[in-house]
Amino acid sequence: QVQLVESGGGLVQPGGSLRLSCVASGFTFYDYSIGWFRLVPGTKHEAVSCMSGSDGSTYYADSVKGRFTISRDNAKNTVYLQMNNLKPEDTAVYYCAADRWATVQPMCVRQDFDTWGQGTQVTVSS
Repeated sequence: QVQLVESGGGLVQPGGSLRLSCVASGFTFYDYSIGWFRLVPGTKHEAVSCMSGSDGSTYYADSVKGRFTISRDNAKNTVYLQMNNLKPEDTAVYYCAADRWATVQPMCVRQDFDTWGQGTQVTVSS
């Protein structure tokens, strides 16, 4: 069974950090593209950061460049999103997604990913 499970969300003060994890199972994780997306109620999914499975290239939304870092540990079938200097506008449900063929340059597009996790809530508030 193909599955993605996110964890690591929570409540953090502005300026704080969180690391999200996404554990994959049921497929050959190492050559899949992985994306982190977020959703604020009433808005569309926003691509936050993505990593290509073919060449390791990455994409970051302008709003998170310099603050967020995507990485993966293929031995653990896990992808991470390190989030530093968090801001209230980062508050959202964060989802990881995977797809064998998705490209991440020049854009990372939600419709290109066919496997999704259940999401983890991130709340940035004082």
